[in-house]
Amino acid sequence: MAETINSLEDLGTSTVAPVNTAPVHVQKLDAQGRAYATGKRKNAVARVWIKPGKGKVVINGREFATYFARPVLQLIVKQPIVATERVDQYDVVVTVAGGGLSGQAGAVRHGISKALNFFEPGLRPVLKKGGFLTRDSRVVERKKYGKAKARRSFQFSKR
Repeated sequence: MAETINSLEDLGTSTVAPVNTAPVHVQKLDAQGRAYATGKRKNAVARVWIKPGKGKVVINGREFATYFARPVLQLIVKQPIVATERVDQYDVVVTVAGGGLSGQAGAVRHGISKALNFFEPGLRPVLKKGGFLTRDSRVVERKKYGKAKARRSFQFSKR
């Protein structure tokens, strides 16, 4: 602390740097030029790699449309790519495990969003505004003893 401030006038001319500066997001790529991210939703975990390409999406070695056959799931997975207007610019390779198809689609969406953010840090405001970078932390509640399910009681019988 070499510089001391004694009045408000000194405060205006001080050269002390601000304490809280915004974090600088930089591009994170591996040796092959790919961005890697992990997405999670419920019990599903998706490992996602993004590299420049023609827009091909491969999930667990299968084509995107065959793995997620329902149009709603396909829409969920494509949301971050469509929101950032990068539809035919990146090839996406995904390994997803755990949970059901809905949880896996959410995990893939989260992973793609994070990988896009690592590949192009300038896309962060668009992804953040769309809510794609936030992990959906809702998971299934555990079953309690003395209950039929997590909260449901057994049927009451007077006799």
